[in-house]
Parts: sequence; C-alpha cells; structure tokens
Amino acid sequence: MALKPGVSKQDVRQQIWDYMESQNLADFPRPVHHRIPNFKGSYLAGQSIRELEVFARAQEVKVDPDKPLEGVRLLVLQSKKTLLVPTPRLRTGLFNKITPPPGATKDLLRTCATSQGVRSYSTPVGLDSRVLVDLVVVGSVAVSEKGWRIGKGEGYADLEYAMMVSMGAVSQKTPVVTIVHDCQVVDIPEALLEDHDLTVDYILTPTRVIATGCEHPKPTGIIWSKISCEVMGKIPILRSLRCRERQAGRDVTLQDEPRHLLGTSSQQPPPLSTVRRHQDPHQPESCSGQGEDGPSNTVFIGNLPRGTRVSELKRALRDLGTVPQRLTWQGPQRRAFLHYEGPTSAQQAVSCLQGLRLGAATLKVALARPQRAGDVTGGCAEEPRPDRRSAVSDL
Repeated sequence: MALKPGVSKQDVRQQIWDYMESQNLADFPRPVHHRIPNFKGSYLAGQSIRELEVFARAQEVKVDPDKPLEGVRLLVLQSKKTLLVPTPRLRTGLFNKITPPPGATKDLLRTCATSQGVRSYSTPVGLDSRVLVDLVVVGSVAVSEKGWRIGKGEGYADLEYAMMVSMGAVSQKTPVVTIVHDCQVVDIPEALLEDHDLTVDYILTPTRVIATGCEHPKPTGIIWSKISCEVMGKIPILRSLRCRERQAGRDVTLQDEPRHLLGTSSQQPPPLSTVRRHQDPHQPESCSGQGEDGPSNTVFIGNLPRGTRVSELKRALRDLGTVPQRLTWQGPQRRAFLHYEGPTSAQQAVSCLQGLRLGAATLKVALARPQRAGDVTGGCAEEPRPDRRSAVSDL
C-alpha cells in the first residue's frame, strides 16, 4: 500500500487502520483504530517464526501482549522456551514470566498465551532478576522493509526495549521480530525515524518472511528528556530505574522538568537548602530546607487513601527500591514518615517516589523539615513532623 506524500507518523497509522477496516482485513478486536491491529492470517504469519534460526537458538523470548502475537506466544510455550510478556502499560512492573502448570494440555497452553494466562499463570520479573532476552517480538501498526517501525503512538514498545537495555536484558545484537499483515509493510520515510524508535530485523506476514538487514542503531537506553512527568507518575518501575540512574550519575532530567531546578550538574544532586523541585499539579510544594539542625533524612508521605494499610505502603516502597530504615505510620491522619540513613538517601527517595499512587490517590511526597530543639509545633501544614506517639516500625 502506497503512502501519501508528506505524511506524519499519525497519518501513516490512520491510513493503515482505515484501509484494514475498509478492506475487512481486520480481526477481533475491532475497530482496529488506536490498537496494534489484529488481522486475518495473524496466526499463520506467526508460525513462520519457526523458520528463523534466531528463534531456534532462543531460550528466553519476550513477546508483546498484543492479540496478533497470540500464536507466537503459544509457539514459544509449546517449544518449551521461557515466555516473558510485558505487563500492560507497565503499570505493575516490566515483565511477567508465564509458567504453565506441569503437564499442561494444549488447551491450557492456549489459555496461557492469552491475557488470561498473564493474569493466572505468571510471576513478575523484577529489575534485579538476571534476565537475558534472546529474542524480542513486537507488534506494529506499520513497518518498512528497511526495518523502520511505527507503533500505535503510545511508545510502550520503544520504552520497554529501552528499559531492557538499562537492566542489561538486551543488547544491540538482540534480534527483533514483528508480525504484520502484508498491507502494513509500507515505505516509511526515514525522516520519521527518531532516536528512541525501535527498529526490527525480521518482518513476518501471511505471505513473506523479510530479513530487513537494518543497521540503524537500536535505542541504547532510556532517553529521559523524552519522558514526561505524567508518564513517570503512571509507571512505578520507570521511577525506580530513574532513581538508579541518578545514583549512577546520569542525566535524568525529564521532558517537562526545568533543568535549573535540578542544579547545573547531573553528577551531584543540588544542595538541599536550595532545592525546589518541579511540581506536578497533584504534588505539594516542598517545604524542605536546611534548618539549624541541618538537612532532613525524613520523607513525608501524605494523601494516603482512607483505609490504607501500612503493608500496602511497605510493598510499594520495596517495589521501588526505596525501603527506609524505619517507618512512622500515622494512618488516621492519612500520612507517614520514612526515615533514611542520611539526607542524600532521603533526597533520592523523594525523586523516586514522585507520582507514586496507591489506589486512585496520588501521594504527596516531600522532605520533612528537621525538628529543632524547643520546636513542638512542627514545620508547615503540608509536611508536619513525625508525632512521637505514632506507630514506628522497621521494614
């Protein structure tokens, strides 16, 4: 299918979606607009992956959860390879490892290859897991024979790959396969290719197996300047990765986060006495500061949903790798205080926890002001100091 001249990525998507619907090439779920489109013949196209040597050699295969890739997920399980499926929209982590029960029948394996299988037969794979992905299979809206790829526009496949690079799970040599209808193979202008875009090495359609020979470099990690504060707030594992990369001295300035608020050097955090972080509409102004007793090693957590249990907060802290030495719980006041070893650890925790959600609530996170001798009233209304009568627990 020929593209119209001077197109944008969104123009390409719209043209593909419209064509597949008008020609009745689409399969459930429909309409295919704003999706990685499922198409008639997707199962047949997926079976061609058995012809690829990269599949025969692979032991751990990451396959996106899109409907047209269901047949490939089944084939991975039937071949007794390890199947890794990204969590939808990365809400609860990066991967789920699908583990069928012993002696699983073919029908049960089919279930394991569906979204129900991710819910019922999977275990999460954390950032510290020693995962080495041998093959990546992604869905696409459009792809060119040169290996350029366009997704549905939300950027999750590109971000997942960049996160895998950051955790050492893939390298430039890790092959990437996509499965599409023949009409989705189009001549994408190279000008549309951006540095964060994932390219593909093999294209499988119902009628062809295309080796792209693409030599364009794949993403080498997360490009933080293309990540918005809103996206950070929705993806807990991304906040954890950002915290790690900040500690490693990398520049993790976000797309809509003014650089001057983070100091002039990406190697060192700014002095605590002068920090005023970019404020999300849901986040309070930080009243952290350096008082007479020096900077604080305590983090204030506010806006806890009513009925929240301390175990829920502890679990979220463990998932983000921001476990404090002690936790002061003030559940009835819908707040808590996290006590860290020192001010630097507390500041890093604040960065990692921005945008943290429990249930439907976005939590308020900021440094608590240190208590000075003779000061019994607390620092400010938004970020009170710990109450000595509160429950204190070790994590």
